[in-house]
Amino acid sequence: MNTSQVMELLVKEESEVLTAYQDHLGYLTIGVGRLIDKRKGGGISKAESRFLLANDVARFELAALGYPWYADLDEARQGVIVAMLFQLGSLDKWAGLRAALGSRNWDKAADSMLASLWAKQTPARAERMAKIMRTGVWAS
Repeated sequence: MNTSQVMELLVKEESEVLTAYQDHLGYLTIGVGRLIDKRKGGGISKAESRFLLANDVARFELAALGYPWYADLDEARQGVIVAMLFQLGSLDKWAGLRAALGSRNWDKAADSMLASLWAKQTPARAERMAKIMRTGVWAS
């Protein structure tokens, strides 16, 4: 079988939608007719989930490289920044955090994280991330 030809055929027949949508029966679908609606047994595999996550991490790491201090951070602190970008989309409103990171003041960076609306909305997550920022050690 020619997999490429079958894929082309299916794209023509199903079309390709890069966001979740309801198919003609009202079930959540994505991509080329991929059923993801739990009501009909749809979903993705763990491998597919990790593939998507790896793409997201790469995308947010690329965004993080736009901050002049990012490349000089150790791996654990870089991880916190990428994880925050994953959740928040941007650090543009985090002037205090960015300044603290630029001066390598880890305690001030962690304190800035904990004094935010983000920390009020996701307190346990913020505590874990701030601890990594403060110590430079991955959480166990």
